Amino acid sequence: MEISRRDACLLVPALVAATGHAAEGPSLISKAYRFEELPVRTSGGNAFRAVLDGMTHAGCHIELHETSLAPGAIPHPPHHHMHEEMFFVREGALEVTIAGRSSRLGPGSVAFVSSNDEHGVRNLGTGPAQYFVLAIGQD
Repeated sequence: MEISRRDACLLVPALVAATGHAAEGPSLISKAYRFEELPVRTSGGNAFRAVLDGMTHAGCHIELHETSLAPGAIPHPPHHHMHEEMFFVREGALEVTIAGRSSRLGPGSVAFVSSNDEHGVRNLGTGPAQYFVLAIGQD
């Protein structure tokens, strides 16, 4: 099923509400996050920036990070988990494989991964691919 960016944006509040449950962890506060101020962790030719990680006022855990993936690289092998994830492509070209089906995504594209669906990403381009991952819920 194809999802438009508009539909994906409309899904986020519904997903946050649907996965809400009481859990331990810090509450998120209203805050602006400047990209250039995010701490960077590197591994090989890849860079990762944690943006936020905590609980909403409704008790739903969300985590957001940005990845800069080297040409031809993967961040980790295909995997699955209980929480849902959304990938937002900022620049470059990613191959996103979900439950055995691969799609090529460019800037502005979004992928949604349901709970327990095996998924993985790979940079298809000759330059870095940058994307954000929003994880909703806990394992």
